[in-house]
Amino acid sequence: MEPRSFLCCAVVSLLIFCLRNGHAKIAPDYIHPCNDTSRECLVEATQFAIPEFVKGIPELGVPTLDPFTIDQLSIPLSGLKVTFYKGKVSGFRKCIVDNVVSELEKRYFGLEFHCNLTIKGQYGAVGRILLFPINGEGDAKVKLTNLRMKVDINTKYVKDENGLNHFALRNYKYSFDYGDRVSFDLKNLFKGSQELSDTVLAFLNDNWKSVAEEFGKPIVDYAVDLAIRTIEKFFAVVPYEELVNVPIPE
Repeated sequence: MEPRSFLCCAVVSLLIFCLRNGHAKIAPDYIHPCNDTSRECLVEATQFAIPEFVKGIPELGVPTLDPFTIDQLSIPLSGLKVTFYKGKVSGFRKCIVDNVVSELEKRYFGLEFHCNLTIKGQYGAVGRILLFPINGEGDAKVKLTNLRMKVDINTKYVKDENGLNHFALRNYKYSFDYGDRVSFDLKNLFKGSQELSDTVLAFLNDNWKSVAEEFGKPIVDYAVDLAIRTIEKFFAVVPYEELVNVPIPE
């Protein structure tokens, strides 16, 4: 065999070996593993990764988070049933990371951040708000300013079929508040009466905090569940050692 052919075969064989044994780098270039679990490094690395990570990683089966689609979501309110559909939620790429905690020995990961989010789509609403009977449908837009969120995740370590270590999620919980403001823009709340539509819409925005407590939580639940499932897919593909330059605790 000629030297050049031998070299080509050797390179190909090495590549196949690496791929089969999980040694080829899988994590995207924007993932910068920390050499410790200090807050400073974790916050910086997470903040750097978010704008690219939320675009999705199709080759790894990781879906897009900004924007993400809400095909249909029913929101039962007091005396009013709202169905939100064909919706898109955007803004996660500009989230600001406030704190990250990683306690590897305790299998715990915590994340705090705040964002401005915009939700656009269509809605249908039937029921009553105070003395106003509602029977509307049309365009919907909801803006959340400085939504603040804290996510607590209990993790575990698992090995894949190649013997490589991975993070996995055992369970999670989250808390949030609506920050500075939630504004609603729902067109055609009263079919055929713009004046009544404007009156009820003004009521919703004047009482945004109490309205958001009911209206917003199902949307936030939906978003958090999607984000957690996306992170699980990422962890299942990318080995632990490509995410953290700290050995797994005994």
